[in-house]
Amino acid sequence: MATESNGAPAGAPAPQDAKTSSASAPAKTPAAAPAAAANPEKLTPAQLKAKAKAEKAARRAKVIETKAAVAPATPAKEAGKGKGKQDGQPPQSKQHRGSMSGRRPSIGGPLIEKEKDARSGIPECFSHVPMAKRVQLSQTHKDVDPAVMVAGQQMAAFAIKDSISRLEATLLAFKKVIESYETPKGNSLSRHLVPHVLNPQIEYLTECRPMCFAMGNAIRLLKTKINSFDINDPEDETKEELLEWIDTMINERIKLAEYLIARNAAGLIEEGEKVLTYGRHRLVEKTLLKAKEIGKTFDVTIIDDPYERGGQTLAKTLRQAGINVLYSPNLGGLRPKVAGATNVILGGEAIFANGSLNAASGTADVAMAGQNAGAKVTVLCETINFDRERVSVDALTYNEIDPERNTAECFRLLYDNTQDKYISGVVTEFESGGGNSPAQAILALLRMREDPQIA
Repeated sequence: MATESNGAPAGAPAPQDAKTSSASAPAKTPAAAPAAAANPEKLTPAQLKAKAKAEKAARRAKVIETKAAVAPATPAKEAGKGKGKQDGQPPQSKQHRGSMSGRRPSIGGPLIEKEKDARSGIPECFSHVPMAKRVQLSQTHKDVDPAVMVAGQQMAAFAIKDSISRLEATLLAFKKVIESYETPKGNSLSRHLVPHVLNPQIEYLTECRPMCFAMGNAIRLLKTKINSFDINDPEDETKEELLEWIDTMINERIKLAEYLIARNAAGLIEEGEKVLTYGRHRLVEKTLLKAKEIGKTFDVTIIDDPYERGGQTLAKTLRQAGINVLYSPNLGGLRPKVAGATNVILGGEAIFANGSLNAASGTADVAMAGQNAGAKVTVLCETINFDRERVSVDALTYNEIDPERNTAECFRLLYDNTQDKYISGVVTEFESGGGNSPAQAILALLRMREDPQIA
């Protein structure tokens, strides 16, 4: 019998070699493996849900761990910023990486970090007190008018400081908004102007700097005026009436009020009197100049705000007008200076319903010292600054943090609160009673006036 070289009988099928056997055997394994694995490890829906939750938690923990590892490296990255530029590979900003995904670059992140840094030194008990801030152009609402944007930036930068100046800037900006306004089809001015046009302007101004009391009162009156129009009134006539109303508000509640207060307060200064004031207030300055203009002779002591230094400008102005001035750069030695005064004249930012005065920080010290020394303490304030609904007993409820003097070690409040018992009288634009009324009587003053814009 013939045989093959491998020893197998001739004509018989050749046996497979080792490689062929080992390759063909596992070929059946993939098909059989799922069935074999499914039987002993079949999971219930509850187990599948728990497994998915565990995987999600693991992924989240990994992300947090990665962020924690990257965070300490940030200062080193900033330190090596110049080196990256030298190698010709500048570091890619976070905003650019965000835009790669098709999303808008994140502009809130860096700004929020800056705001957190600005308020990092403020204790938690003062966390409710607002602070002015610069709003970036990229963060501004698309419906904000350029005139309002300019006014808001000036307020945030304290280029416009006192409440009446901010009120006038707001009203003038609103005039431009109304002039350029056109009512969309299917709407009426009285129903569309406030929610869709004015409210974005108001929100922007409030974001730049907290709204003062005069602005709040004027905006409330403006909204009431707009809502009083009928939906069928012609748009041109309605806009013209609104513009006239704003002009009247500026002329009567700001300019005329300023003139009347200066005239009434100047009449309260007696011949040869020694007047003391704090810092520089617009109404006090005009009152003293008016008293000099009508021929009265008196001396003035100026206790200056150690931070604002507005008293220096007031002292120069009064000396140029021929008034004898004693200037003190701060509140040091306040008691002996107040002891020689017979009339303390102060300017106010607002007066609450309970007669409390809101004014520049340091005003309360001067008012208390003057009252204790037996001097008259007279406050000058326009009625547009009266708050007939709210009361105040401290300086923590309605105040602002000075953004220019806010550090990790300390911060400064812009205003303080003077109780009505330290105020002898309030001079307003009302002519009755010589314009001098008790601080507790502001609600009676408003009712007596019977002004429909206030009542």
